Amino acid sequence: MIEVLFKRPTVLKRYREGPHAQERDSYLQHCAMEGYSHSMLHKIAWVLLSVASRIDIGDSSVTIHDIELAVDGRQQFKRQAGNSTQSASTRELSIHLVMQWVRWLGKLQDTPARPSIFAEQVDTFARYMREERGLSPVTISTRCERLNWFFLSLPRTRDTLRAITVFDIDVFIESKGKAGWTRASMSALASSLRSFFGFAEARGWCSCGIAAVIQSPRIYMREGIPQGPGWDDVQRLLVSTSGDSPVDIRDHAILTLLALYGLRRGEVAALQLEDLDWLGELIHVTRPKQRVSQLYPLLPVVGEAILRYLRNVRPRCSHRALFLTIDAPIRPLSAKSITPLAHVRLARIGLTLSPGGAHCLRHACASHLLASGFSLKQIGDHLGHRSANSTLSYTKVDMAGLCQVAEIDLGALL
Repeated sequence: MIEVLFKRPTVLKRYREGPHAQERDSYLQHCAMEGYSHSMLHKIAWVLLSVASRIDIGDSSVTIHDIELAVDGRQQFKRQAGNSTQSASTRELSIHLVMQWVRWLGKLQDTPARPSIFAEQVDTFARYMREERGLSPVTISTRCERLNWFFLSLPRTRDTLRAITVFDIDVFIESKGKAGWTRASMSALASSLRSFFGFAEARGWCSCGIAAVIQSPRIYMREGIPQGPGWDDVQRLLVSTSGDSPVDIRDHAILTLLALYGLRRGEVAALQLEDLDWLGELIHVTRPKQRVSQLYPLLPVVGEAILRYLRNVRPRCSHRALFLTIDAPIRPLSAKSITPLAHVRLARIGLTLSPGGAHCLRHACASHLLASGFSLKQIGDHLGHRSANSTLSYTKVDMAGLCQVAEIDLGALL
């Protein structure tokens, strides 16, 4: 890889004869396969060579402190007037690049986050939910994440499950309410804690009765009104992303899937190249909650948006995920990154919804289908709802229907 980046004999000799030459060259080849630009590969090569003599990648692990010392005392290859010092941004970038290299070599000793002393119990609970309850991976991951938040919030004196009190749980739930969590979110949090402590009581890990007294805010049936942009706003959103830049082309395909099919962000992120049946004009969508694959007709507007992305933007690489990052390192787009993508795009056309992420386009899709005359059963099937109750919420946002009711002269009917 060095021969591709550098042509001058003196420069080539310096890179070939420098410390850890093989490790540096192998990593540069890896970066090239990840889609890094030629100029960025130059920068990586220069940074690694400048610190190579101060980094020990032998049998021992390299700490972040070791990397910082190496960057601060690295070798200068260019003559500079005076005692020039690197800027803070240059130093930060150099540390990041060296960390990525050392981590790729498997030599980085990361500073671990404060571990939960109840990690073993949480793992056992996760296995129970997966193997005995048959819950979806999304539900299991969400519950375990909430449990870890709770355990990490506890004082260190709570070193056993028996030492945890209902007061600790109430304080934690209340803190989330003060942080702006909705009543529905706090109710889901309480449900996760109640489920775990019920399991812990059955295992004899904690005192009996704690699960029964975990309280959560009262939630009324279909009290929340799903919020989403109007269909005219959705069309404005799609038009705003119809540009020719790589980001516009990719985002347009993603937003089209979110709006027209009402897909969840995780379902879009999970799409693979194999899920597109071009011959049969079908798209296979994996529903993580139901753990089934649902077939949709590949609408022409969706197919054209995806084809444009595949032909003009998506890099050639070994990844099979449909949507990838634009900048290197090239990797599948995560579900979490789709929410800010949608949020930014909505804000650019002047919409400030709360929440304003990818899920509001799912609500917009459902409301549009309802206004178009589709039945709740048809809408539920389109959205992949397991229960009709999930679809009933959208009957409250049929503003056109409510306006028609309001215009009726009820007095004439008496």
